[in-house]
Amino acid sequence: MNESLISVEEALELVRKHTKIGSKIKVDLSESFGYYLAEDSYAPISLPSFRQSSMDGYAFRWGAQNTFEVVGECKAGDVQEFELAQNHALRIFTGARIPDQADTVVMQENVLLSGDHISIQKIPEKFNFVRAVGEQVMAGDKLLPAGAKINESIIGFLAGFGITEVLVFRKPTITLIVSGNELQEAGSPLKLGAIYESNSIMLESALKSRGFDSVRTLKIQDDLEATIAAIANGLEDEVVLISGGISVGDYDFVNEALKANGVEEIFYKVNQKPGKPLWFGKKDDTLVFALPGNPASTLTCFLIYALSALKIMIGNTDFNLDFQTGVLKHSTFNRFGKTIFILATEKNGQLEIFDKQASSMLISYALGNALVMIPNDKEVLAAGESVQYLPINRN
Repeated sequence: MNESLISVEEALELVRKHTKIGSKIKVDLSESFGYYLAEDSYAPISLPSFRQSSMDGYAFRWGAQNTFEVVGECKAGDVQEFELAQNHALRIFTGARIPDQADTVVMQENVLLSGDHISIQKIPEKFNFVRAVGEQVMAGDKLLPAGAKINESIIGFLAGFGITEVLVFRKPTITLIVSGNELQEAGSPLKLGAIYESNSIMLESALKSRGFDSVRTLKIQDDLEATIAAIANGLEDEVVLISGGISVGDYDFVNEALKANGVEEIFYKVNQKPGKPLWFGKKDDTLVFALPGNPASTLTCFLIYALSALKIMIGNTDFNLDFQTGVLKHSTFNRFGKTIFILATEKNGQLEIFDKQASSMLISYALGNALVMIPNDKEVLAAGESVQYLPINRN
């Protein structure tokens, strides 16, 4: 093995070491979906903030009697005060405020109404159908911890306390640079010797589906000056993802252009397949990932390394890769002395490896739902052997 190659584990540790959590900003609650809370959230009021009826029925003062005079009506939102004597009851509806003198609600199905009087056929237990102040949360209680990912239920929960904005970790701005003289835009007949460019739309989709909306895409030819200029432009953002041009061919100018821009190299080349020529570095607080240009290599390196860094930056404490354990349906081989990532379908923990595995192929990515990791020191894996896999393409 070439000693200049670092292991997958070492590469991941370096990415984590050099990635900083983002700054904190306040955003409107209505725009907070997908962000991570940057502070503990506390209840500004009790919920409910007044005693509520949890049933349509009649509010009364619990005691020995079962016949009452109905002296009024209260529906949700009403603020009228009522004075209830021992023999008085109030027609009440779900969510309405219970008068101070009442302590129990009887459901309307258990009442006989005659004019303005009711007779309770089945006396409920005391405090029945009464939502106490703070039954859900008391004022001052912790609602959510820092690091919680905001979803629709959290938004609804916080809105119930009158909260209109939250402090969150800011999402990074991202520049995506795609290079290659052979690349052609879709929409016209394919020229001889050209290939349709797919990495930009693939990475844009991968980013935006995960809530990273501030993405610029720059497409350049394999030219040193153009590459230097594009990287200089991208360094204005907090993350730069470069697809293509990082290998050692005569027209691979990314490494030289990174040096020209003063980007510090953290590592270059990982003992893995696909995606060996992965480059990672930084300039000031901007992270740079130069991904191999072959589509499967690009996506593998994005999912394993770049996405881990992005999770850290947005305050996601669960940034470690979510590897799970499955069992191979058939034997497989690893004759490369590298950690290999191969595509499979997983069902009930059973993994079936696709035949077509190459850095240039996306067909297995498109059909699979598991990215299997085979350790570099495992040459032969028998059917029934346990392996680690990363769930993919699951929504």
